[in-house]
Amino acid sequence: MKAIVMTRFGPPDVLQLREIAKPVPKDNEVLIKIHATTAFAGDAELRNLKLPVEFRLPFWIYLSFFRPKPVILGQELAGEIEAVGKDVRKFKVGDPVFGTTSIGLGAYAQYKAMPEEPGAMGGALAVKPANLSFAEAAAVPVGGLEALHFFRKANIQSEEQVLINGAGGSIGTMLVQMVKRRGARVTAVDSAEKLDMLRSIGADQVNDYAREDFTRSGQAYDAIFDVVGKSSFSRSVRVLTPNGRYLLVNPGLSQRFQARWASTGGKQIIHGAGSQRPEDLLHLKDLIETGQLRPVIDRSYPLEQLVEAHRYVDQGHKKGNMAVIVAH
Repeated sequence: MKAIVMTRFGPPDVLQLREIAKPVPKDNEVLIKIHATTAFAGDAELRNLKLPVEFRLPFWIYLSFFRPKPVILGQELAGEIEAVGKDVRKFKVGDPVFGTTSIGLGAYAQYKAMPEEPGAMGGALAVKPANLSFAEAAAVPVGGLEALHFFRKANIQSEEQVLINGAGGSIGTMLVQMVKRRGARVTAVDSAEKLDMLRSIGADQVNDYAREDFTRSGQAYDAIFDVVGKSSFSRSVRVLTPNGRYLLVNPGLSQRFQARWASTGGKQIIHGAGSQRPEDLLHLKDLIETGQLRPVIDRSYPLEQLVEAHRYVDQGHKKGNMAVIVAH
């Protein structure tokens, strides 16, 4: 089968198209014929080890010594079940599915074997939303699950003032739609080229972070989602309402330290990655099929042009997610 393998850590050129052996599913696994994956920002960060400092060495060790070779990145996929192990009960041959492989990776290939239920490597799999293409479905799992986790933690109420910093990526675009669906007023912060898209998915107000610092605007917020981990911790807490929530979706080391030790009165500081569970994927499926949620896709690339897709991701300009079409 065709796969994009990572030859070393570094720039996009370390990704190379190769022919490798097709996986054989174990008794508890399904074999997925992948139709689409994504050039997800998390894969780009693994590729060049652009990770929080405390995670760089563990991931370098894992990918260098413990991850089976060749290393194939890719955390999101959509495709069809081609074969099932003898112990599989939830899926059958021909089922259209979507999911995340988590640290099991491996979606940059024509086939992927995954456990029916989340295993030691994490990940989650569910039947694909009927009203999405495979490319659209592949763009949902990681951003959707992470957004859903923090949305639930925030307990957003109707008419609350909510700000999403870094609203234009795969997590942020999902959060904008979820928060707006709850009836809150959404202020979306990102770069200028993403603002029209953010308006189109429901943002009430959009701010170009290069021109306006939301922590100095004089507006108070009931909840702030910091998706990019770059806002000032102390100033963000200061512009929360007395019972406001500050949700650190991708906190840096300094933010995590302050979240643990800072005194914030009645204001809540919430951080920590969400779990990836099949039942939450099914919840996202329901939201999508009832028209309450939809992925945003900036561009689509064939698998053979994945290097170009990663170059674009590295520039930091992508809107929502990037689809990668896996031709057979």
